[in-house]
Formats: sequence, C-alpha cells, structure tokens
Amino acid sequence: MASEPTDAPYGETAPLVLKILVAGGFGAGKTTLVGAVSEIRPLRTEEALSRSGQLVDDTHGVDDKATTTVAMDFGRITIRPDLLLYLFGTPGQDRFWFLWDELALGALGAVVIADTRRLEDCFPAVDYFEHRRIPFVVAVNRFPGARAHQPHDVARALDLDPGTPVVLCDARDRDSGKEMLIQLVEYAGRMHTARLLAAVG
Repeated sequence: MASEPTDAPYGETAPLVLKILVAGGFGAGKTTLVGAVSEIRPLRTEEALSRSGQLVDDTHGVDDKATTTVAMDFGRITIRPDLLLYLFGTPGQDRFWFLWDELALGALGAVVIADTRRLEDCFPAVDYFEHRRIPFVVAVNRFPGARAHQPHDVARALDLDPGTPVVLCDARDRDSGKEMLIQLVEYAGRMHTARLLAAVG
C-alpha cells in the first residue's frame, strides 16, 4: 500500500501506510480489537441483530451479542512515527463474504481472531488467506471463562501451514492488540521478502 500523502515539511519522508485485515468468525472480537487499538474514532457498520438474521446467523456461544458488522470496521494505529497501519475489519457471516475480495486488495497481511469456544468459525478465514497467499497470524482471543488453549494446540486444530504464527491476545486491551499487530507486520514482511527473493533467484 502506498505511503499516505501528508503535509510534512519539505525533505521529510511521509510515513509508510500498510493495510491490515482483521477477520474471524461471528462474535470473535473483530470490532472490539479495531476499537481498542485505533487512535481515531473507528468507523463501524454495525446493525442490531434482527429476528430474521438470527435464523441464519449461528449465535451459539455468543448469545449476548446484540449487533453485527454488515460491511466493515475501520481504524488506524501508529506503530512508530514512520509506520501507520490501516485496519479493516471484515464481516464474519458467510452472507457478507462477497465484500472480502474488495477489502483484501493491497493488504500486507491479516489477523484471524479465534474464539476457542467456536474454533471451527476460523476455517473460512484461514482458507481464504492461505489460498490467496496473504500472510496472516491467528490471534486467540482470551474470553473470560473460556478454556485455555496453547498456541500449538490451536495451530494443529486449524491445520495451519507450518510457521503460521498463533498468538494469545485480549482484543479489549490496546497494548495486547498492538503487540499482536507488530508480530503480524514482522511476519508478513519476512514472508513477502522471502517470496521476492525466490522470484528473482
């Protein structure tokens, strides 16, 4: 993704802006993560869950959820003065997956948020990014009362490609979310560099 135009004084380099997707199952914590880490007021496209929507959306395990993202979430975070991340949260239900291709254009990488109470909800996002060769990390959101799982157990359960990072995080906590995003940027950078070297070698 290109550097963001700025009104920086002449001679100063504009910051690099990277696009990151935040994906995962329904109710996994995507909107919560974007809201927790964003330094601007996040753009949200949430709507109240309707009776008709409850007939097609599996709310088992997230019975208290009252709203759902119908297009995307958007936020911004400064990792360091010369590096900004634009975060695009994807809708979790399969009826909104037609939006994913547009959101994925130009993305450096992605976060797949995992709720271990509904781990199977991660499979569509994992498959999507693996097939499109978009580097991603799996972030296990630590819900209160949820059974603890080790990262290697989650990696095995999701049948991840070797080397795909699995990290523990609290989507409500800014520092936890920022640390996870830094790990994603570092991992995606290594992956893109390796692919570039393989292509020219």
